[in-house]
Formats: sequence, C-alpha cells, structure tokens
Amino acid sequence: MGLLTFSLNLTLDGCVDHEEGIADDETHALFTRLMDESGAMLWGRVTYEMMESYWPAVARGDEEAPPAMREWAVKLEAKPKYVVSSTRNNFPWTNSHHIAGDLREGVQKLKDATPAGVLLGSGKLATELDRLDLIDEYKLLVHPRIAGHGPTLYQGGLPGTRQLELLSAQPLRNGAVAMHYRRAR
Repeated sequence: MGLLTFSLNLTLDGCVDHEEGIADDETHALFTRLMDESGAMLWGRVTYEMMESYWPAVARGDEEAPPAMREWAVKLEAKPKYVVSSTRNNFPWTNSHHIAGDLREGVQKLKDATPAGVLLGSGKLATELDRLDLIDEYKLLVHPRIAGHGPTLYQGGLPGTRQLELLSAQPLRNGAVAMHYRRAR
C-alpha cells in the first residue's frame, strides 16, 4: 500500500491561495521532485479545473513558461491524475480518472493500488481525508508571507488535533521552508 501525502503551498498565516506563493524555478523543481516520487496525483474538482485550465497548454508549448515550469507541466501531463467530484464525471485531461461513490473506499483503493504513493494537492479535500484518517504524510511549503486573507488550511476544522513527527525541514533560497511531517499514530 502506498502512502497518501498531502502537499501544498501556504503562507505563514495559513493562506492557501495559489496566487500567494512564490512561483520560481526552485519551488517548481521541488514540486516536480515530489511528483516524480509519487505514483499518482489526487485532487478535488476545483483544483483539477484550475490545473486543467493552464498546465496542458504549458506542456504542449502553447503558453510561454520557464524551463522548470515546462518540466513540471510535461511530467504532470503523463502522471495519473485522480479527481474526487460529486458534480462532474467527465475528466478529459490526459490520464485523468474519476473517484466516485464512497470517499473512504475510493481513496483507500487508490492507495492500495499505488505502491509509489499518492500526492494530494487540494486543501478542502485534505480536510475531508484527514477527517477519515487517510493522510499519512504532509509535505508543506511554507512561504515567507502573511497574506491576511483566505482561504486557509483546514478552515473547515477537524474533530481533533493531529500529532505530527517532523522528518525534515529544508530552507529554500527564496525564504520558503519545505516541511516534511509524518502522522504520529
């Protein structure tokens, strides 16, 4: 069984707005490595639609992008992408698959079928999967910014505190810190 790893950009005040992070070559290289280490990507519908609206065009070369962003886009194009949605069932982007029905069962089957692990990149979906006790690790990139607005990580709340074990903390040249935690069970 593969691990489910939640990975996301956030500011010091917990904002997960994708426009608030530092999108430079170093951060794109970090997320490319995380994707390379995983067997599949997992998103909610909103994140999927945001990604689908931009990254396929970068992978095709239709959008100008620096080499690190293009590398991410090309690898993302090839990576299996799983989407949780109760409102949409057609996901035409290359290698995209729908997870429907019972959330716990669908995500557990994905974990069981993906020995290299699954990389989760949706904040709202992470809250639901954490409530179901399905997240094994957290790889968060904390940016040196205070956004002063939301959305924020876990703003929907959890039923209890999650104890985590720090595995590593790596500062980047841009001031962000890549934090790797494992769920203490």
